[in-house]
Amino acid sequence: MTTAPRRIDVHQHLVPPLYRDALTRKGITEAGGRALPDWSPGAALEPMDLLGTETAILSVSTPGTTFLTDPAEAAGLARHLNDFSAAVAAEHPTRFGWFATLPMPDVHPSAEEAERCLTSLGADGVTLLANHRGAYLGAEGEDALWRVLDDHGAVVLVHPAELPAPPVDGIPPFAADFLLDTTRAAYLLVRNGVPGRYPNIRFVLSHGGGFVPYASHRMAVAIASDIGRSPRDILDDFRGFYFDTALSSSPAALPTLLAFARPGHVLFGSDWPFAPSAAGQYFANGLDSGVDPGTLAAVNRTNAEALFPRLAGAAPAPAPARPLPARLRESAQRAGARLVFKLIQPN
Repeated sequence: MTTAPRRIDVHQHLVPPLYRDALTRKGITEAGGRALPDWSPGAALEPMDLLGTETAILSVSTPGTTFLTDPAEAAGLARHLNDFSAAVAAEHPTRFGWFATLPMPDVHPSAEEAERCLTSLGADGVTLLANHRGAYLGAEGEDALWRVLDDHGAVVLVHPAELPAPPVDGIPPFAADFLLDTTRAAYLLVRNGVPGRYPNIRFVLSHGGGFVPYASHRMAVAIASDIGRSPRDILDDFRGFYFDTALSSSPAALPTLLAFARPGHVLFGSDWPFAPSAAGQYFANGLDSGVDPGTLAAVNRTNAEALFPRLAGAAPAPAPARPLPARLRESAQRAGARLVFKLIQPN
């Protein structure tokens, strides 16, 4: 590509030291079957520059605060994480935004923290795990949170967690279980009418929506037979979600996602640093080579601008002066990644 695509990455994570320390004290060293990666704002900028990402909306990945069973302790950690995230975004206003962490499954403290972050701290939205210690989004008893988020017209990144069941040997949770977890949450949200009752919430389903685009008609028929709604109306609810492309813009998955989602509802995502830079390049190449220029520009940036108006019309962030060897190295990495992507395709 001859010009930087100015991507807005809605699925990028941060691992603050205070969070790593809290996990370590509980003996947790991995998430979803992957070791906790190193992270710093400076380290995040390198893969962003490699992918042509101008702004990343940061979020805390699974397990969030769910590893803490004391509600007060979980709420305290969420506050500290959100204060930290707000500070990172304030220090790098053109490069980072952030989604607030909420201490679910405790609904009322989560509603209070969402109100604080969206009103006082300038959060770009909130992130919610598909399930919090087995309590799925869309279940009964969550309306206090949905009301706050609907009042703010909030963007909600739905991120998968480990299934509330033992993992299967040889299958790391991030590889398959995460996709089912997101799909379960989407199913319950639609089945129980959350998008219809709270139409101002913009839900973003991670990783291309899990299995939602592929299994949407099957799920619509099941829900219709269960609650008596029209399958067409149910499909409209599923299509009303937003979807990010993190680890999902392959030649097999991307056409299905674009055919299913409403226009303007597909957003760029990388999943860095849990997905290493090589994986981010691989799937970015799938997007870059798999769609027409108009669709590419929309997925890279303009669809996200509609969700985050503060980024709309922003002038390109000034590129820092960088040594020639570094620029040549990045150019070689991009060329190599494009070649590998072409060679690995079955056809």
